[in-house]
Amino acid sequence: MQPSYHRIVLWLTLGWGAGPGFAASAQTNTAPADPPATPVLEINAGKVTGLASPTLYGMMTEEINYSYEGGLYGELLRNRTFKAGATNALYWNPVGGGALSLDYDQPLNAALNVSLKLDATSATPDAPAGFANAGYWGIPIRPNTLYRASFYARTDGKFAGPLTVALVSAPDGLPHGEVRPASAEVSQLTAEWKKYEVTLTTGDAPASKNASFRITTDQPGTIWFSQVSLFPPTYDNRPNGNRPDLMELMADMNPQFLRFPGGNYLEGNEIANRFDWKKTIGDTAERPGHRNDGWGYWSTDGLGLLEFLEWCEDLRMQPVLAVYAGYSMHQRHVTPGDDLDPYVQDALDEIEYVTGPTTSSWGARRAKDGHPDPFPLNYVEIGNEDWFDQSNTYDARFTQFFKAIKAQYPKLQCISTIGSTEPKAKRVHTVQPDLLDDHFYRTQQEMRLHAHDYDSYDRHGPKIFVGEWATRVGSPTPNLAGALGDAAWMTGLERNSDLVLISSYAPLFVNVSDLASGRTRGGSMQWPTDLIGYDAFTSYGSPAYYAQKMFSNNHGDQILATDSQGIPVESWQPPVRRSRNPNPATATNNAAAGTNSTPAALPPKQSLPTLFFDATRDSHDGILYLKIVNIRSHSQRVHVIIDGAKQVNHEGEIITLTSANPDDTNSIKNPQKVVPRTALLNDLGRDFTPTLEPNSINILKIHTVL
Repeated sequence: MQPSYHRIVLWLTLGWGAGPGFAASAQTNTAPADPPATPVLEINAGKVTGLASPTLYGMMTEEINYSYEGGLYGELLRNRTFKAGATNALYWNPVGGGALSLDYDQPLNAALNVSLKLDATSATPDAPAGFANAGYWGIPIRPNTLYRASFYARTDGKFAGPLTVALVSAPDGLPHGEVRPASAEVSQLTAEWKKYEVTLTTGDAPASKNASFRITTDQPGTIWFSQVSLFPPTYDNRPNGNRPDLMELMADMNPQFLRFPGGNYLEGNEIANRFDWKKTIGDTAERPGHRNDGWGYWSTDGLGLLEFLEWCEDLRMQPVLAVYAGYSMHQRHVTPGDDLDPYVQDALDEIEYVTGPTTSSWGARRAKDGHPDPFPLNYVEIGNEDWFDQSNTYDARFTQFFKAIKAQYPKLQCISTIGSTEPKAKRVHTVQPDLLDDHFYRTQQEMRLHAHDYDSYDRHGPKIFVGEWATRVGSPTPNLAGALGDAAWMTGLERNSDLVLISSYAPLFVNVSDLASGRTRGGSMQWPTDLIGYDAFTSYGSPAYYAQKMFSNNHGDQILATDSQGIPVESWQPPVRRSRNPNPATATNNAAAGTNSTPAALPPKQSLPTLFFDATRDSHDGILYLKIVNIRSHSQRVHVIIDGAKQVNHEGEIITLTSANPDDTNSIKNPQKVVPRTALLNDLGRDFTPTLEPNSINILKIHTVL
């Protein structure tokens, strides 16, 4: 994931609103001298220009903005394995007279090779000693809720307990008039490592997002700890599962796929810090974790390969599996040929883990890990954003992976990470990829300018995966202006979904707990703008989230021919763009400093449409879905003509997302400020003229009979 600013394509101004296969009158990039008072939208319900992809709308995810650790993944304790810092126990605080240190001489195992040593020799019944963790900007407490706590511990042989495990109202866990919503005791500790588990039930405790977790003792002794964990209830009650509210927000989007594990998180800055999938499966106490150096914090890999697949299973979506392809972001690459062979085999093993029968080696391992049934898999993405690789080895690396995968799995679709807008010299040419992955992070004006790019795409080449895209307006999550840009762009994706088979907004998540500290000082956000926001306690969907939900849940299987006249336009001056920095690791800093970039001439002014639309029809129930986006700040009448239908019902439905100001947005404090509303439509027919609200995304559901 890097901001990718692509060339402005002037020819896209031909035929605003026209779909492939239906004649459209050419339009220039300036308004007609005497435009009609009301724009005309023509839909030919009897002319199908292509079959809409049933998998067009999905999700892309990676570990960014504390998306997993401190986000979706249910674990509430931060740095549970004590590996986030090399010399001190980050995010763990001593309580009472307890003294904490990291001990590399008393590891639990080779994966968790450091333990937390608690010196509690000063502990007394009047002055307990121990340690506390405040989670990811607070631990959420809800009344009448059961929490599962666990840890590994061993003692110096003299201490036997007990330990008191508690949820504490004090945010730092320190004993200053705190309330214990829940507590339990653990006794009979020994000199050998052993796992201990307790349940903590909160009763009628008041709801809070600022609690902490604490382990203390009132008896003197020395105790070592490893993997101290706390889980709330999870989605579908999975033992190592996900946060329910975030899963429910995603489920409501009706996503058809999940692209994982990234993104920069797949590659890492260095090869050693890539997402090494074999280290993310099995017992969580045997997963070493790794530094998520692309985004600056530690990952326990508690959310590993199997958990990603179960996430797909829970939301009834298919995986789009990204495999490491021998390039990491600090310009590290593996030379194609013999050196790359082990990484190719790693990808083949990973595919077998996902899809193989239990009689296969890695299928048997998946069954041992708790999931005997194979998962469906249709798409494999080879690498991520390999246009940044200055060694120019991607063609050879992709080809080596492609041939090996196709030899064993000929039906798998292989995706190239060098997209259709990159220079041809950079693209894969030795073999033809099944899909190209296009990434676009743009302003609202750029999204509108490019909304028709795929109308003129060569249908004889590879298909398209728009694997990362977003209108970057609003922070930490998009405002309505961003959602309007997204919707304008999605009309183009949907109109061309015979070509664009899959697409996903990015990033998906952002923890909004600490926005002031910033990325470099440990804040909770590394990248604006993001689809779904949350803190420790609650979550919300942005206006762009609701735009995604509207489009994903309301479309047909047939793309209909469309035409238009008199689409209103406005003039826009594109800003000067500077050349992209080839090193993603320094791009942000250099952009801020104004270095390593080349000034460009001022681009010519552009005429941007203020109205976007597309039409699909469900061949089973006859519902015609007409999506219209009005980006103007005033209401807009549109004249809709439906040809090719024997009957158009007089009553229908309209779903609208709008607000008084395009800067309006949703937040933790006001999660429902901009949400869709549904109303009945009357007086429909083959010819009708609805009035669209200002700054609005509209979906008209019209019953037709051909």
